[in-house]
Amino acid sequence: MTANPTFHGWLAFEQNVLHRMNFESAALPASADTGLSLYLKRRRIRVAANDPLLSEWVAGVGRVQNDDERLSPEDVNLVLEDAYVPGYKLQNPSLLDHFSEVDAWWFDNVRRNVEKLDSAFKRSLAGTLAIATGNYALSFTEQTRELRQPLSNAYRRLWSIEPDPIKGHSTCSNKPIDQFLADPTTVERANGLMFLRLPAPHSKGLRQALGLKAWREEWIRSDSAFWGTLEASIGDNLGAATETRSQYLRLLENTLDRAGYMKKWAIAFVETGFLSTQDIVNTVAEFRRVETVYTKDLSELTGAKAVIVAA
Repeated sequence: MTANPTFHGWLAFEQNVLHRMNFESAALPASADTGLSLYLKRRRIRVAANDPLLSEWVAGVGRVQNDDERLSPEDVNLVLEDAYVPGYKLQNPSLLDHFSEVDAWWFDNVRRNVEKLDSAFKRSLAGTLAIATGNYALSFTEQTRELRQPLSNAYRRLWSIEPDPIKGHSTCSNKPIDQFLADPTTVERANGLMFLRLPAPHSKGLRQALGLKAWREEWIRSDSAFWGTLEASIGDNLGAATETRSQYLRLLENTLDRAGYMKKWAIAFVETGFLSTQDIVNTVAEFRRVETVYTKDLSELTGAKAVIVAA
């Protein structure tokens, strides 16, 4: 069992569905990217975003919780200072599992420089841009590598197109899904809608399940020895390893039971064979009436179908 395609390329589908729903606040227990949160902030909706992964939380702090701070040219110069200069020893040798030695030194030095910034929001923004730069670097193959720009140039270009922060009383946290839903702040301030992107099912360790994305967490944490502790912290929550469909649905039932105070639910997932739309509809129907099922069929392109169950 491997990680399924994500909703990253289907943001317009999510926006279209949520545009039809009325709510003033939204909780995103597993916000795999910040695009939807920013869309909701533009609608003046109060957002409480969460993700068990520290690397996703960093992006949320800089883009969702942040109201007005931006990186200045001086901040960018500081982050990129001596980025390609090798030192005596890599602070995070796990980078060599993902990048060449030259690139590993760049990410190691940038990670150290990010900590020199004088604001948590700026550190989050700088870290988010570094992660985007890593995604850029990993998008090339041996055949296309000659087209790749130096990483510092790519970083500056990404910085130049970073959207302006959007004002709004929104928050971002880094907790297991069920713990986030039980948080008094979530209960009080973001009970209008739960938009739950179901984590892709996996039966192996979290590092293997994340695949190419695993480097992000190792870069943020400057280490690779944390995976066992992280998996233990997820515990019996959505996102944990499951061998069978019934195990996964049991975890979903636990989450929905804790989210009963939410006025509306929107459950988003990718149908690729492990979970069917009927599985999710039946599970949601155990707790409340299913109102509408929205689908976007991309099977000819990706072999998958995007589904949102509204209740």
